[in-house]
Amino acid sequence: MDLQFIGIDPNTGGEGSPTVWVEEETADLVLQGIKAEEALEALIGGTEWVAGHETGIPGHETVIRVPARMVPILRKACDVAEQRAKLR
Repeated sequence: MDLQFIGIDPNTGGEGSPTVWVEEETADLVLQGIKAEEALEALIGGTEWVAGHETGIPGHETVIRVPARMVPILRKACDVAEQRAKLR
């Protein structure tokens, strides 16, 4: 698996480092973020966001926070992923 590094939280101090990559073969976005606090997980997991869709957070998924200051990095990652997906 090869990853293309896109960017890291510009305010990272070396201890926490929300980061964005694009997986080269699948064009999937790969995110490292701040683990969501229990209250946020409970809200997300307990709300029916789409009618008829199961609630809860499956064991193979997680909720993370990505700082708003990283929006430009996410935009760049989306552009890279979109271009990579066109090449497949």
